Amino acid sequence: MKKTNVKITYIGGGSRGWAKAFMIDLAKEDSFTASIYLYDIDNDASKMNQSIGNDLALRDDVVGKHKYIAVSSLKEALTGADFVVMSILPGTFEEMRSDVHAPEKYGIYQPVGDSTGPGGIVRAMRTIPIYAEYAKAIGEYCPNAWVINYTNPMTMCTRTLYKANPSIKAFGCCHEVFTTQRILAHILNEKYGIKANRAEIAVDVAGVNHFTWVSSARYQNIDLMPLYKDFVQKNYLEGFDLDESEHRINSAFKTSNKVKFDLFKRYGVIAAAGDRHLAEFCPRTWYLDSPKQVEEWKFALTDVDYRLKDLSERLISAEKLYKREEVLKLSDTGEEGVQQVKAILGLQELVTNVNLPNRGQMAQLPKDVVVETNAVFRSGRVIPVVADELPEEVISLISRISREQEVVVDACVNFDYERVFEAFVNDPLVSLPLDKAKALFTEMVENTKQYIPHADEFLAKF
Repeated sequence: MKKTNVKITYIGGGSRGWAKAFMIDLAKEDSFTASIYLYDIDNDASKMNQSIGNDLALRDDVVGKHKYIAVSSLKEALTGADFVVMSILPGTFEEMRSDVHAPEKYGIYQPVGDSTGPGGIVRAMRTIPIYAEYAKAIGEYCPNAWVINYTNPMTMCTRTLYKANPSIKAFGCCHEVFTTQRILAHILNEKYGIKANRAEIAVDVAGVNHFTWVSSARYQNIDLMPLYKDFVQKNYLEGFDLDESEHRINSAFKTSNKVKFDLFKRYGVIAAAGDRHLAEFCPRTWYLDSPKQVEEWKFALTDVDYRLKDLSERLISAEKLYKREEVLKLSDTGEEGVQQVKAILGLQELVTNVNLPNRGQMAQLPKDVVVETNAVFRSGRVIPVVADELPEEVISLISRISREQEVVVDACVNFDYERVFEAFVNDPLVSLPLDKAKALFTEMVENTKQYIPHADEFLAKF
């Protein structure tokens, strides 16, 4: 039965990236009809997305006839919401420039810098206080809403929602595991000529976001782990890029999966995220000791200048869509948010990887820390799936990161930035003498203090 009058609130509704993907997926979905309330600190951007979204509903090739409403009040946006989608940029790309590039003068290189390492920690200092306030507002205006988080640092954002509002129903979404499923589908086709789509590859997922691991993989009755082992042996030296043609055009995100393959050879389980993320969670000397070493491992250090250029192009595209000089293409976004909404509404069942507090789905990690495993989505429920145990050597790597994330979240919620520094100096990438680590932390906080509550007070006494 078709569901009607669903209210979806999009926090970050002026987004030129995630919001557009969400609109595309909604345009293809007619099993429910929704009003999407767009809230953003940039209300003009929300109004532009309102126009673009409502234009979609007028098209003959669009089956999802949804309504978009830009609002300037968080209360209006949230009141009565069934779902809340969260996708924000904490600060600007200038702050991200500091996150990613300020550590380079100390020999610390980050391919992404948004989830862990010095960049991820300082980004968390900007994001966590915002998320704590949003969590409280959700508790006040729409306590029964399901909350879908896309913002990084994913683990720490999702953990903050539960810290600030323990009764919240939130989960974090990430598409990194999907690429591993695509690689496994490629191997299956190469070996047996079986063409399977990504979602048909069943994987057991465990870890923390962007540092997830697959301990088993199957297609129907075919065990894919031996095939993956052979594939790694064959491609270990040169690597393998599933999206090579795309990365030839845009090298900012290039990868050869050599880091992924190396970690498999070390531990016998599949590192399920992309090389750029995986490298940041490992000891610095393994893959990120220098740009030369990064080049040898055949992945990219994504410069923030590229992100600024990409933003400029997206702004131009959004303006053309708004003026109806271009038409939004209903491309395959590779995201699952709309399918998750559909499953929670009781219109289908879905099994996929998400970030949730640990209620026993990862027995090797403490209770309540946010972990990424599979979960079953069905009518009104998101049920985490108990994951297989990982090798203790892998758990030791994950545990260190998980403990760091717990400290950062608790410290940022309480504006205790000296404790954040203790996590910062213990991070696997920050292998610096204490005085240099303190100088780097001070510089990074100073560069982004406009977006960090009480930063001036902290810096004055640090």
